[in-house]
Amino acid sequence: MLLVLATLVLGLVILVWSADRFVIGASAAASILGVSTLVVGILVVGIGTSAPEMLVSAMAAADGQAGLSVGNALGSNITNIALILGLTALLIPLRVQSKLITREIPLLLLVMVGGYFLLRDGVLDFTDGLLLLAGFVAVVLRQLWEAKHSSGDAIEAEYEAEIPRDMSLPVALGWLLLGLVLLMASARMLVWSAVELALAFGVSDLVIGLTVVAIGTSLPELAASLAAARKGEHDIAIGNVVGSNLFNLLGVMALPGVIAPGAIDAGVVNRDYPLMLLLTVAFYLLAFGPRKAPAIRRYEGGLLLLVYFAYLGYLLVDTGAIAL
Repeated sequence: MLLVLATLVLGLVILVWSADRFVIGASAAASILGVSTLVVGILVVGIGTSAPEMLVSAMAAADGQAGLSVGNALGSNITNIALILGLTALLIPLRVQSKLITREIPLLLLVMVGGYFLLRDGVLDFTDGLLLLAGFVAVVLRQLWEAKHSSGDAIEAEYEAEIPRDMSLPVALGWLLLGLVLLMASARMLVWSAVELALAFGVSDLVIGLTVVAIGTSLPELAASLAAARKGEHDIAIGNVVGSNLFNLLGVMALPGVIAPGAIDAGVVNRDYPLMLLLTVAFYLLAFGPRKAPAIRRYEGGLLLLVYFAYLGYLLVDTGAIAL
């Protein structure tokens, strides 16, 4: 058990560090090659921060642990809104100015509703996976179009301040490659230790995916959102979560369907997916409700945190991980 826990902790540390290096290298290289600031910020950084979830889910599905893949995708989305946005807003109230983000959240809700209709039969099959992948491609193309036609958006200046400008192309590509290699290694460590934990504690791989793995793969988003909010880059802090959730639903969720199609736990449709949808609706109402200044206030961040910890407690009791 000590080996499993040590591997889990080391894997998480390497995953967070390598994800940061991967994003820095990718964004610097793209900028040097002439890619626009908004494309780098919205697309390159967005996919980069979702790379841990994608790699972990792909490896888990390939190992026959589809529940871990699905749990990672849904659990990461729940964690992103309730834990990451909740904690960030509790520490630093978040103001929303970007019109791009305002348009992204309804799209996120639409994708969630579509995903629910695919999963409500209790099966994530190959066709479902292909449809989700097609949606992923469509969202990427849409974001490219938005980035090219949204010059002057409030979030552009924030991304401009974050993209490394003092890095040569060879150095940027070096960080990109090193980050990718270490991401793959840490993802493998995380999948192995997660499966061993599930066996040791007698819980399903879905539960481990919804909790330990989801929190671990969401750590890059947590670090990015906290750092952005501390610098006053509130749109980036919120945009990281919105973009990551879109990619998780389409790119990450598609992988178990394509690689290891099959039945999914009933709890996904009856418990986890509805909560994710409700949290997203609540997030939209909190950030863009009928108020003069769109924002997520401290007490609202605290409420999101309470919901997250209540969900964790209910999940552990409902699945028998903790007996009352």
